[in-house]
Amino acid sequence: MKRFNVLAAILMLYIGGYGQNIQKSIENSDGSGKRDLTFGNAIVANDAISDRDMYAKYQTMSVMDSSKIKFRATVTDVCQAKGCWMKLKLNDDSVTMVRFKDYGFFVPKDITGKEVVVSGTAFVEEMSVADQKHFARDGGKSEMEIEKITEPKKTYGFEAVGVLLKD
Repeated sequence: MKRFNVLAAILMLYIGGYGQNIQKSIENSDGSGKRDLTFGNAIVANDAISDRDMYAKYQTMSVMDSSKIKFRATVTDVCQAKGCWMKLKLNDDSVTMVRFKDYGFFVPKDITGKEVVVSGTAFVEEMSVADQKHFARDGGKSEMEIEKITEPKKTYGFEAVGVLLKD
């Protein structure tokens, strides 16, 4: 019976760790000795396009279009519940909502203002009022701000398979 309990405990620890933050530290390629953090699949920043170029790419896409791409941008908001999404600045007025493939990893909740490189699939969608309100709550918006959301809107989305957090 003791062996069964030990095996059950090991199995529970293994299962409990599934889907948790998978984080790796890698040497920054600029020779500075700084270490970047990766979440999800390991990626490198060397061929990522800029946030402004990504915004221009989104402008050419229609609702339901998608494109595999890698780009760098600044984090403007992160899910404060568990780090399960983030918003990245594209230009002065626009952001893209980044979700993580199969919720297989999350990002730290304190990275607002930091630069990241994301790799995955960009898409354009129409976000429902209910989804907008859900994400506003996760982002810590006030009930007054949430109640102002009354119409669906065209949004820029991104499903990331990997995130590189620049040091």
